[in-house]
Amino acid sequence: MEKEQELLPLIQDILDNPAFQDLKNYAHHGPENTVYDHSLATARMAYTLGLRLGLNTEALRSLTRVALLHDFFGYDWHEDWYRAFVRRYHGLRRFTHMHAFVHGEIAALRAKLYFDLDDKQCGSIASHMFPLSTTLPKSREAWLVTLADKVVASKEMSVTAGHGVRNAYHRLWRAARMSGGALYVRK
Repeated sequence: MEKEQELLPLIQDILDNPAFQDLKNYAHHGPENTVYDHSLATARMAYTLGLRLGLNTEALRSLTRVALLHDFFGYDWHEDWYRAFVRRYHGLRRFTHMHAFVHGEIAALRAKLYFDLDDKQCGSIASHMFPLSTTLPKSREAWLVTLADKVVASKEMSVTAGHGVRNAYHRLWRAARMSGGALYVRK
């Protein structure tokens, strides 16, 4: 709890921004999670990593803010308009224009419009999807945001996969009960 009290003053202006609040409307890494939730969890993880590495106050502030803004792309990539955008391309270009490859650059450009970020911070946001991004992380901050994002996303995806496995198990269990326990009958 003490850590949270130290973290919030570093990012409160971003959390209060209406454009950032809008991230609550976009599902991310499963239906139970939003881009807002994921971004906040990534900022918390980056802050924890920065503390453990002994970063100074300014470096810790920058790292935490960049981690919070790493997915500030501001759209739902599941919608038809984004699918239409990607369909304009063919072959490898279609692949490289998929959300996973481009959203870091989009988030960096958008974050710079809304918040006072320097080039190093924008580079950290743009490269957070390494190795999928075309930009290699070039600073300690960029590598820490990339790591924090991977840790948080892995946890979120594991929870989502767990829900899917559990739901499939329950469907099979119900089907077995309805069929008298004989799901697979061999002759």
